[in-house]
Amino acid sequence: MSAADWYAHKSLGDGLFWIQERFYQSENRANIWLLRGTHQDVVIDTGLGLRSLPDYIDANGLLGKDPQRKNPLLAVATHAHFDHSGGLHQFQQVGVHSAEVDALANGDNFETVTWLSDREIAVAPSPGWRARHYKVKAVQPTHILQEGDVINLGDRQLTVLHMPGHSRGSICLHDRDNKLLFSGDAVYDGAMIDWLPYSQVSDYISSCERLIGLVDSEQVDQVLPGHYNTFGAKRLHRIASMYISRAGTCPAKFSTFAWRTVAGLALRASNPRCAC
Repeated sequence: MSAADWYAHKSLGDGLFWIQERFYQSENRANIWLLRGTHQDVVIDTGLGLRSLPDYIDANGLLGKDPQRKNPLLAVATHAHFDHSGGLHQFQQVGVHSAEVDALANGDNFETVTWLSDREIAVAPSPGWRARHYKVKAVQPTHILQEGDVINLGDRQLTVLHMPGHSRGSICLHDRDNKLLFSGDAVYDGAMIDWLPYSQVSDYISSCERLIGLVDSEQVDQVLPGHYNTFGAKRLHRIASMYISRAGTCPAKFSTFAWRTVAGLALRASNPRCAC
């Protein structure tokens, strides 16, 4: 299967594109965002990496036809989990938070929580392909991101907000001028997962409190999340508030502990060579 078949995209205007992997039919399918700038273009999260995302972007002219090309396309992972980082190895420039650099550099498929089944792939990307052979390929990040770093696209800037909880290196990218928040898995309109290896409920609560602060200070109008559909500031406030109110209850603590135990055992079994 070609990259042209594997991916699909939609233009949201103002140099912003929403890309998805058509045949990865799973709740884990991540949104891929492409944002153009006058100085630098950036792709935010990269999916599984089963077909070439750069080839798809080039073939569809999503970066335009300017013969005086800008800097090479920068791929930023909002965190290291497989559904977001699997395609990073396809790019010359790669950015990730410092807390998850080693996981990507070492190809640590325990920390990337690589968990893929054949039934999630509606059409195999190549003859004989099987999910059990899938691994996130090691990649050495070129851009090690920290809280407060600014990615300068020329006509717009993305500020790195470290939002741990779902993973230890989870980030959001905040376009302050346009009040856009690329949230990764720090928040999305679905059940928020806090029971994976390196998830931390207390950090997640703090991150949600910070998200509420962004809404209260009118710094966010639209959220472009790591999964599912986009949503506005009021919904962001409600999702974050609901997580905080639920996370401290006894049933939630027991559920998190149980799921974390099961997930850890399953991931160790499927990634026996991980350093964990």
